[in-house]
Amino acid sequence: MRGLSGALLSFFKTSCGYYCRRSYGGFELQEQSLSLLHSVLTGQQYTSSGSKQYDGRLYPNHIPTSSVQKAVLALGSGVAALKNPYRHDMVAVLGETTGHQALIKLRNRMRIDPEGYTILKERPRIRLSTLDLTQMSALPDGTLGREYLRFLEENRVTPDSRADVKFVDDEELAYVMQRYREVHDLLHTLLSMPTNMLGEVVVKLFEAAQTGLPMCVLGATLGPLRLSVSRLQLLVQSLGPWALRNGGRARCILSIFYEQRWEQNLDELIQDLNIEPPPVNLIPSNKNTSSNS
Repeated sequence: MRGLSGALLSFFKTSCGYYCRRSYGGFELQEQSLSLLHSVLTGQQYTSSGSKQYDGRLYPNHIPTSSVQKAVLALGSGVAALKNPYRHDMVAVLGETTGHQALIKLRNRMRIDPEGYTILKERPRIRLSTLDLTQMSALPDGTLGREYLRFLEENRVTPDSRADVKFVDDEELAYVMQRYREVHDLLHTLLSMPTNMLGEVVVKLFEAAQTGLPMCVLGATLGPLRLSVSRLQLLVQSLGPWALRNGGRARCILSIFYEQRWEQNLDELIQDLNIEPPPVNLIPSNKNTSSNS
């Protein structure tokens, strides 16, 4: 990772330095941008040389950035994410620095949906601290809460692994991005998709059609390049068209107050969302073993 960071920083010093100096009258913006990029790539905390950088914080983790700094972060995180798709921190930065217009559209969709409007007002979070795991584990098979918990347990993931939003310069849009991240694992549950590369690409195709976020479009476009021939054929002929069709026609996945629906039958919720069953079952499902009595 150190070699990648150094190569990227060298590249940006060469390609972005002249523009920053000429357009902003000095080296300050260039140095701030490179320092910020280095912090993001290495996972270190970014500290600005001037306290004024933080005067405009809109929420606790917010790091205000200029359009040039966002461009540097987007390009740097994009290159790092392409090199290693499992760098979720890089994917997160890419999403935040390129998704402004898509986030506005998502926020507007939530506002006109009664349930989505309530979510924007109450700002629920899906974290281990907000989940009653004991109660969820006692729910019948086939309920949303039980199947979501099963997904977390079997894949050894936690909602707390989702990074906090930092680079979205609007407090409400930052929450929309945070909500998108925290319902990602729920979407795996709703679509019956595993966490392997094929499952992630299918989910990204659905998200691209549903959200329009550039990072989803990029992931859906480049992800298939890492699939084997047989899985690529399955994606192209079956799962891909299904994901795009259902992502485009489904109700906004961010407008569902999942925390109030843990006891709901998963099949009923999927039907409410207007999502068709996948044409191929990639993981064993327990939801059909639930009794509806």
